[in-house]
Amino acid sequence: MSYFFISAAHKSSGKTTLSIGLTAALRNRGMCVQTFKKGPDYIDPLWLTAASGRPCVNLDFFTMDKGEILDEFGRAMQAAEIGVIEGNKGLYDGLDLDGSNSNAALAAQLQAPVFLVIDARGMTRGIAPLILGYQAFDPDVRIAGVILNKVGGSRHEAKLCNVIKHYTDIPVVGSVHNAPELVIDERHLGLMPSNETDLAQKKIAQLGETIAKQVDMDQVLRIAADVPIPAYKPEAVIRQDHQGVRIGYPRDQAFGFYYPGDLEKMSAHGVELVAFDALHDAHLPPVDGLFIGGGFPEMAMDGLTENVSLRQDIRDFIEQGGPVYAECGGLMYLARRVIWNEKSCDMVGAIPADVRMHERPQGRGYVRLQETEFSPWPKVPGSNDIIAAHEFHYSALENIDSDIQYAYKVTRGTGIDGINDGIVYKNLLASYTHMRDVGGNHWIARFLAHVRQCKHKADLTIG
Repeated sequence: MSYFFISAAHKSSGKTTLSIGLTAALRNRGMCVQTFKKGPDYIDPLWLTAASGRPCVNLDFFTMDKGEILDEFGRAMQAAEIGVIEGNKGLYDGLDLDGSNSNAALAAQLQAPVFLVIDARGMTRGIAPLILGYQAFDPDVRIAGVILNKVGGSRHEAKLCNVIKHYTDIPVVGSVHNAPELVIDERHLGLMPSNETDLAQKKIAQLGETIAKQVDMDQVLRIAADVPIPAYKPEAVIRQDHQGVRIGYPRDQAFGFYYPGDLEKMSAHGVELVAFDALHDAHLPPVDGLFIGGGFPEMAMDGLTENVSLRQDIRDFIEQGGPVYAECGGLMYLARRVIWNEKSCDMVGAIPADVRMHERPQGRGYVRLQETEFSPWPKVPGSNDIIAAHEFHYSALENIDSDIQYAYKVTRGTGIDGINDGIVYKNLLASYTHMRDVGGNHWIARFLAHVRQCKHKADLTIG
């Protein structure tokens, strides 16, 4: 088993581009590559999944304990030849003063060699104290190599390599020159999701070819092979107690933020997952429940509003008591309308509120929620009273009906209004919070139990 950790001195150093390129280059060698992303994220994992051909796994201290992280990592690595772990922000950045939530803490726990990506623009001799400081700051972190990024040319590269060789004992394993073709388009939530563009695979192939030429892949593989095999617990067998239940979920240019592990757990419960296209499918397929994840509905608002028949089907499903769970972009879609600048487009209209897009984030980062008595989902064994999750939204609700009921009180984060999140209407629960079925948050079992209850009541009514 081989694996390595890609981190950087600070965010926006190019580590995601390099992680995608390294993954593609390794796959081009015929290797089975398993990717991981530190922290809660959908966009980078979409790219890493596309590059590797295998679902990227998120590893997150806020929602998972250390044992669960090791178990998730070990299980995912069993069928892979090499693992690529992409950090978030800088190597030593994190929530806590002691660094217990940092990328460095994750790298140390996994005993993974770290390749430090350094944005080398404007740097020469000053790169040495930067590397020495990062190397000395935490002796439990093994910085095994440096990848220089955005290098200004061959002369600049030679100066940097000479300085690093003279003052440090860390090898330069790659030097990636500044080039516009290496840039992935960015937008307000970060890197453009790979599910939104047909050019994604072309971009991935280009990155793979470029990185393979400018990074010593043989040296990377030698360093990555020098790692221990982490112990892990086999995955618990999930009872297939929801056979015959059909859960519909949109997967298209507007909606694509789903954790693969969550969808896998739904299937493990015996659920049949039914994907549909909110932009092009005229009608809702026959389903017992809906899970509408996040995405960028504002980028496809014209197409969503033009698909009147599907919006009406979803509205009817909710009004008739159909169970629905919606997150962030899903919440936006179920509201009355989305307003961006001076443009307004009608949405499903089940939630009595309007959505307005803003230039700055209205809520971002980790969230803690306390459930209220209005939560429609039944409790299941092992569920925590406090829910740890995350949010990242540039939109906010306005013109909200005053009698709305909320499933959660927000104890950390923003949610809908800084106090509440989780709008409850009939059997609908819609929130800005993104949840993941890990730790003590068994939301899938709870949602499916809710769907089963609704299905049972409907069968009794029909009978």
